[in-house]
This record gives sequence, C-alpha cells and structure tokens, in this order.
Amino acid sequence: MKGKNKKDAILYAAQEIFGRYGYAGTTVKMISERAGVAFGLVSHYFGSKEELFITAGVAIVEDLTEYLSAETRKAESGLEGIQTFMRSYLSYTLQHRNTFPVLLRCSPFSDVQIELDRTRIAVKFQQLLNVIRESVERGIEDGSIRGLSVDDTTTIVYSNIVGTVRTRFLSPYDLPNLYEETTDFVVRSIRSRD
Repeated sequence: MKGKNKKDAILYAAQEIFGRYGYAGTTVKMISERAGVAFGLVSHYFGSKEELFITAGVAIVEDLTEYLSAETRKAESGLEGIQTFMRSYLSYTLQHRNTFPVLLRCSPFSDVQIELDRTRIAVKFQQLLNVIRESVERGIEDGSIRGLSVDDTTTIVYSNIVGTVRTRFLSPYDLPNLYEETTDFVVRSIRSRD
C-alpha cells in the first residue's frame, strides 16, 4: 500500500478484502494486515467492522457516480447518455476489478444475510439511478428514447447492468462480449422506433 496514507490504505484494503471474501468471511485483522497497519488503527479510523463495510461501498459508489455523471453529460442525446452510462459503468468495473466487488457485497441489491443499516448506501445508489433517470427523461424529451415509463426504464436499465456485472464477477461463465452485448441489447430495446 505504498504511497497511500494509513486511512486510505485501510479503506482500499477493506474494499479488496470485503469484495473478495464478503462480509462474513472478512475479519478486521485481515484488513489491517493487507493495509500494513496496526490492528487498532482500523477501529480508530472507521469504528466497527460494519461501519467500515458500508464506508468501503459508499466510497466506491461516490467515485462511480461522479465519473458517470461527468461522462453522461457529454452525450448528445438521452439514448447516447444511456449507452455512455452503461459502457462507462461496465468499463469502470474492469478498471477497478480488485475493489469494485465490494459493491456486489454491500449494495441494496445484495443477498448478504446480515442485519446492517444500509440506508447510507441506498441513498448513494439512488444518486446513481438518478443519473440514468436524467438520461431516460432527456431521451424521451429529445425523441431518441420511446415514450416509456421513466421509473420502469431506469430500473430495467440498472437491473441489466447489475445482472451483467454479477455474471461477470460471480459466475463461472466466460462470455467475452457480455458487456458489449448487454449495452447493445438495452439500447435497441429503448431506442425510438422512428
């Protein structure tokens, strides 16, 4: 973890370890060892294991949302915004393959069987969904997207992303064009038929 301050090193290690082993399979000791810091520094900076788990996810989703917002603003139409969002999101998962899986573990869409207050992460995910919503609304307005339900379309677009990422990271299937095919499928499905 050279070049990182201790707090950042702990957060990065937590993202890696929680992403790889899940909440139940991760110990604070594993995180402190991976970060190369004393065990007590983890609780000093982040309090409990639960707080560190949620903080690790929040940090990724904040970075992802900022990146996706900037990328989709460049789009010339709402449909192009959806395409850009999907390509950028899926590319981000590969660029951050060591840390991104923490989102698969702590998101509101996760199947983790622990009782955690996920309100903070749910709020962050809503901000992510709002980026999609803006492109859907824009696309309906500019005519590049059919007159669909904004809420349903936003949820379906994100559900396709979640399913694709889970397939890529958590399944044994090796589908080399999965990301591209999913993006093309979604874009074809919502494109205006004019």
